[in-house]
Amino acid sequence: MSFAIDVLAIGPHPDDVELFCGGTLLRLAELGHATAVVDLTRGERASHGTPEERARETEEASAVLGLRWRENLGLPDTGLDAASPDQLAAVVEVLRRRRPEVLLVPWIEERHPDHAAAGALVAKAAFYAGVRKVETTPPSERFTPRQLLYYPMRHRMPPTFVVDTSAVADRKAQAVSCYRSQLGRDGTLIGSRLAWPAIEARDRYHGSLIGVAHGEALRAPNVPGLVDPVRHFRDNPFPEAHAFEPLR
Repeated sequence: MSFAIDVLAIGPHPDDVELFCGGTLLRLAELGHATAVVDLTRGERASHGTPEERARETEEASAVLGLRWRENLGLPDTGLDAASPDQLAAVVEVLRRRRPEVLLVPWIEERHPDHAAAGALVAKAAFYAGVRKVETTPPSERFTPRQLLYYPMRHRMPPTFVVDTSAVADRKAQAVSCYRSQLGRDGTLIGSRLAWPAIEARDRYHGSLIGVAHGEALRAPNVPGLVDPVRHFRDNPFPEAHAFEPLR
């Protein structure tokens, strides 16, 4: 199977990817992988800012992230629905057209209904994209990503592994700061002046799990396999790898 892009992150609204897995995208781009983003909605129901402002901010943030491309499906803000045939077909079509090797998806247990629905919708679409008789407009050939990985948003999620994002922490903050219409505005959770410090603290917590300054958690719905466990741990020598030394 051929892949057109290495890593595709899907977010419910513009700015979600930057906030919750932006460090992972930055780090993977730094390692030479082709990265991209699909935003499901334009954020037209947001308490602050307009869709036009969000689009300009998204373009600026995308340049910071070093993305190969980014697109918006224009699905209804506050109306994401994994049971909608039309929304399912739209996500199936973009997966088949863009052909990502690894797919980053919101965790399915979330405070915001759109966030939870996005996770369920994209996971469902990733399965049906591989079913030949599932039709889209325009017609498209079946395709299945190599691996789907969940990223946490507001709710905590038991991780399968943590990506070391220490080297790109400042650039993640720069990408998030592009969304001037959303941040530092009272009246919404993400607009709270404590929102970014809370996300920064979580990245530091996840980093501490592997003995580094910053990290982002990812969770696989399946059990990942390793061809060579010795080589894997040799190539990933995080300080916490020695946490199981006998106590003295």
